[in-house]
Amino acid sequence: MNKVEIFGGIGNSKVMEELSSNIKRISLCVVNVLISGESGTGKELAARAIHYQSCRVGKPFIPVSCGAVPENLFENELFGHVKGAFTGAGMPQNGVVKEAEGGTLFLDEIGAVSSYIQVKLLRLLQEKEYKSLGDSKARKADIRIIAATNEDLRMLIKKGMFREDLFYRLNIVSVHIPPLRERKDDIPLLVEHFSEKYSREYNKPLKKFSDRAVEALVSFHWPGNIRELENKIQQAIVLSRGLLITAQDLKLELKELKSKKLKTRLENFKQARNKIISAFEKNYLTKLLNEFNGDMVSAAACAGKSRTALWNMLTKYNLHPREFRPL
Repeated sequence: MNKVEIFGGIGNSKVMEELSSNIKRISLCVVNVLISGESGTGKELAARAIHYQSCRVGKPFIPVSCGAVPENLFENELFGHVKGAFTGAGMPQNGVVKEAEGGTLFLDEIGAVSSYIQVKLLRLLQEKEYKSLGDSKARKADIRIIAATNEDLRMLIKKGMFREDLFYRLNIVSVHIPPLRERKDDIPLLVEHFSEKYSREYNKPLKKFSDRAVEALVSFHWPGNIRELENKIQQAIVLSRGLLITAQDLKLELKELKSKKLKTRLENFKQARNKIISAFEKNYLTKLLNEFNGDMVSAAACAGKSRTALWNMLTKYNLHPREFRPL
């Protein structure tokens, strides 16, 4: 069985191979990237892979969890301050933007950022410059920004909670990390990897998982994704007494397991329906732009959509009007 190692994750599924290939291509160009995916799927690991495979590999990679920084401290966290900028600022302090100079600034949970900080980030992205607190002089910033979210930013835009212009500045290139339930073929390899890792880390003999145990792990829904699976393997390595870990050692409740299987079937139906809808939408948009030679005004009028709504749909499917204009 071949193993594909990608950004610290492991798998042999088709989706992982495609994801690995996309990340390698993205790494070659210094553009802003927006990574989406559920919690626990490995968004920061993907960001690190983009950085360490890029021309900025020798420069800093600075991660910031936007949801963990209080709003009243966020500006200082980003841009730092000069001496005397506020009460208690006896010494100047660099922010993470300065620390990431020449490298990559990773903004996790970008959807949690307040509207005030969104304006500051937009200026940073547009002008490539910023001001430290208390400083009248703007500083240039040579950084690559990679943002990540487990929220639907387009929905936040509709609710007025996220700036549309900031979204497009961040979303030059998008990467989606699929949940573990959509790539269950990778679970046996992940189990093997984590078993070796934690047997070694906890100084225990290498432990194996029985066929029934692996089957139970593959059948489970894993709402916490790889992070939850890793946690379960750690528990099994620490608590199991023998060299062979059984399904009983995993303590996955049968009732819970059955409900997870049912939920997986229902979600698979939803996924199938969404694929049909997506195929229809992309086909329609392609025909629409061909019909009007990429003219957004005419195309939007024909579709009964606003130009903004039509543009959002085109972005969703990586379509651009200029591709349909006569040469």
